[in-house]
Amino acid sequence: MKITEVRLGTISVPLRVPFKTALRSVSSVEDIIVEIYTDTGHVGYGEAPPTGAITGHTTGAILGALRDHIIKTIVGRDVDDFEDVIQAVNKCIVGNTSAKAAVDMALYDLYGQLYKIPVYKLFGGARDRITTDITISVNDPEEMAEDTRNAVERGYETLKVKVGVNPELDIARLTAVRQAAGPERKLRIDANQAWSPKQAVRLLNQMQERGLDIEFVEQPVAGHDFEGLKYVTERSYVPVMADESVFSCEDAVKIMQMRAADLVNIKLMKCGGLYNALKITSAAEIYGVECMVGCMLEAKISVNAAVHLACAKKIVTKIDLDGPVLCREDPILGGAVFQEQEILVSKEPGLGIKGIDGLKYLDEKTILDKRL
Repeated sequence: MKITEVRLGTISVPLRVPFKTALRSVSSVEDIIVEIYTDTGHVGYGEAPPTGAITGHTTGAILGALRDHIIKTIVGRDVDDFEDVIQAVNKCIVGNTSAKAAVDMALYDLYGQLYKIPVYKLFGGARDRITTDITISVNDPEEMAEDTRNAVERGYETLKVKVGVNPELDIARLTAVRQAAGPERKLRIDANQAWSPKQAVRLLNQMQERGLDIEFVEQPVAGHDFEGLKYVTERSYVPVMADESVFSCEDAVKIMQMRAADLVNIKLMKCGGLYNALKITSAAEIYGVECMVGCMLEAKISVNAAVHLACAKKIVTKIDLDGPVLCREDPILGGAVFQEQEILVSKEPGLGIKGIDGLKYLDEKTILDKRL
């Protein structure tokens, strides 16, 4: 199975409601699609979201990395030489993990098709379904309470609440959400690096003292501040999860060795795809640190790849793969089935993607224009 061609395209998917965090506000998913074609007629699918505020990867940067480096590296190679191919992708350009992740998942898609096995089975096959949370964007307390009631009506048992915009309002936000959710539902919060270490400890302990019962907090401090993260972990009543602090396997191992966080969030766009994500799960198994598999604001192709990872490994105990259910429509044919909070992994060979409605292919001129 030799790689003969790589095609690039874009999709645009409107959201049900605007997605707001401490870092950005978004009203639609605008992602880059990678299709890898082979001489056997098989096609592998990948996806990368431009998330400059988090990864630093813009549309132009992703397209440049793909066109100028990664595609040249893989065309003509045999999918069956998988280790060599995937290592070549990781070595051909520094950083650019979103572009690498899109190609990585497309290659795994092809590898699974080659051997007629779904990727989650290839990785271990711990289960065939998972349960995700759903995100409540940061807004005024009243609006967040209304969004919470809507999520509860849709059957969600775990809510991931965005905080950090005007930290002094965060207690009021969480109080409103807890009242709307009731005592039986789990609340986890994501500060997206918004607090200082001392501020984080004060706010988190106040939340618990007021009976808000927070399951854990994601990335309360700046991603580069490992010592600050450790400071919060050692003093907070709320368990701490590292997210923006984990951009590589090396980051994850350092955090585990420092005991700087109680949990680690794995996102394919940050670590560069499934190949590197598997290294993080292996380290987590050694250090006994439970993981969450999360996503950026992405459509179903890349989230589908993350579903295969989450279904494969028992060390993954938390799921934050709500990207597709935040969208107003789903243009992706095949792949995982998202039944609100329950996600059923595809049992088709590879990643199970069959096609994309509304995909706009990019020609050479358009790629160059988007890079400028």
